[in-house]
Amino acid sequence: MIMMMNDNKKSPMPTQPISRFAAVAIAALFVIGVSAVAAADDKKAASAPAKAALTVTVAQPLQSALTRGISANGSIAAWQEASVGTEANGLRLADVKVNVGDVVKRGQVLATFAPDTMHADVAQIRAAVAEAEATLAEASANAQRARSLQATGALSDAAINQYLTAERTAQARLEAQRAMANMQQLRLRMTQVLAPDNGVISARSATVGAVLPAGQELFRMIRQGRLEWRAEVAANDMASLKPGMVALVTAGNAAPIKGTVRMVAPTVDPQTRNGLVYVDLPASASARAGMFARGEFELGSGSGLTLPQSAVLLRDGFSTVLRVGTDLKVSQVKVSVGRRVGDRIEIVNGLDAGSRVVASGGGFLADGDTVRVVAAPAAASAAK
Repeated sequence: MIMMMNDNKKSPMPTQPISRFAAVAIAALFVIGVSAVAAADDKKAASAPAKAALTVTVAQPLQSALTRGISANGSIAAWQEASVGTEANGLRLADVKVNVGDVVKRGQVLATFAPDTMHADVAQIRAAVAEAEATLAEASANAQRARSLQATGALSDAAINQYLTAERTAQARLEAQRAMANMQQLRLRMTQVLAPDNGVISARSATVGAVLPAGQELFRMIRQGRLEWRAEVAANDMASLKPGMVALVTAGNAAPIKGTVRMVAPTVDPQTRNGLVYVDLPASASARAGMFARGEFELGSGSGLTLPQSAVLLRDGFSTVLRVGTDLKVSQVKVSVGRRVGDRIEIVNGLDAGSRVVASGGGFLADGDTVRVVAAPAAASAAK
């Protein structure tokens, strides 16, 4: 009985290793299965096409006719500005006939002073002239009688000389009084302030009722209404500019104005190394003295590669374009830009003629993004 009990206790022992081995095998099979599923998912994800970040149209650089020129900035100013002031001293300003912006003609009355005191002075000097004329008439008569008696000896030589001297003195006094009369007439004319030339009134300081000294400025006037653009040009470019050349000047948001180079300054500012170029401007409603303006001097014509301005982006201080590769991924390329013609801009270097770039909307893309390319609306409509 004892032996039988020992045999029964030893019989279950071989089953424990078998159970452990089965559990390890099942776990290994599970790990292998999970790894296989993950690898299959990765392979499927890698084989799937990347999702496009944006739908874009593309453009290629085109050879365009370009005008060679020199760009510059500067200010619009009056060709010449005249200062119109008082000539008479101590007169009261009675009337002001013009205001800022008025167009005036040479000799037109701009303002008048009260002439009352001047009329009194003129009357007084006329009386003095009449008195001098009477004195001269008497002296001339006495001198004539003295000459007639000179041969008879009735008068001494001293007396005769006295009469002749009195005649000359009276003549001199009359001439002096007449000169004073002319001066008073001139001062009377000074009570009217006249325009020295054709032009436009640009400033007014005249006030009715003011008593002004001689030389006081009343108006400033742009002579002949002529304006000029004073362009600041780099010293290296000044040698290329000559009088008579055409310049396109843009002030504010107005249309460009076609001007003509009148003079190139003979000196250069030692601080900025820029020189002034004076450009005559035609009459224009958009140009005003004191305005800032930018412009370009036309030197000739040529050709170059151009892109739409919307295709060129400014990033980190550099001009860039987004080039579209054969895999439809964009890459950022730095380019150098030049002249602008209409809505196109010249590409000096950094891009070849066969490149495709994002035409617009590049600001929403980053380097390496995938895009979907569609035909431009104009091209699509033309194809139909």
